[in-house]
Amino acid sequence: MKRPLIMGVVNVTPDSFSDGGRYVSVDAAIAHGLHLAADGADVLDIGGESTRPGASPVDSDTELNRVIPVIAGLRDAGVTISISIDTSKARVAEAALSAGANIVNDVTAGRADADMFSVVAAASCPYIMMHMLGEPRTMQDSPSYSNVVMEIRAYLSERISAARDAGISDIIIDPGIGFGKSVEHNLRLLAHVEEFAALGVPVLLGISRKRFLGAITGVEAPADRDAVTMMMHALLADKPVDIIRVHNVRMAHYVFALKSALHSAS
Repeated sequence: MKRPLIMGVVNVTPDSFSDGGRYVSVDAAIAHGLHLAADGADVLDIGGESTRPGASPVDSDTELNRVIPVIAGLRDAGVTISISIDTSKARVAEAALSAGANIVNDVTAGRADADMFSVVAAASCPYIMMHMLGEPRTMQDSPSYSNVVMEIRAYLSERISAARDAGISDIIIDPGIGFGKSVEHNLRLLAHVEEFAALGVPVLLGISRKRFLGAITGVEAPADRDAVTMMMHALLADKPVDIIRVHNVRMAHYVFALKSALHSAS
């Protein structure tokens, strides 16, 4: 049984919803990235700007000062797995790619910065495009859809076409769980992941420690939601998902080791 690639989260921010401030220093972020790599991460996702609900934007210089030393430090420490830069700014993406990143993860799918597509196309690197309703400061203010699955599928289809027209060929899509969605919206998207896979590009899911899991289970603290995160991934294990973005890489491996063992036995 083929498992999805596991992307480990390294938030170099003071205000991310789950671990903001824990890895804000360069040394702490590098150490955490090395820990995730040792636990078996296939990709490290480095972000210097929180996109939690209600978060305020940061300027390019602040973001660069947070992420570039971490990316360079991880490469200097011998990390050879893929590194993704989680940014919506073309300037940050370009500098991160020069420092050793080789994937761009853009929660705005190129809408925030008109130069993003050209930077990614010039680098010929994989590009992750996510759906978000509005912006982090407002995305959870009563999100509404007529048909959440079909509307987000149409949005991602349009962004795939726009990216291809700009010369980007290696595209990954993310339906944006928790980014301008209610609990019901999130569940509908997860129940119909096949609709996104039908667009013909790899699908990434980022559900780790998110609020909807707490709303369903009653686990209030984000840092305590690893177990319910992995339970949900276990329930989704037969879905066409190519990458999962998680905080706890080791537990994710447990999920797929158990699933593989059961699959082999059957």
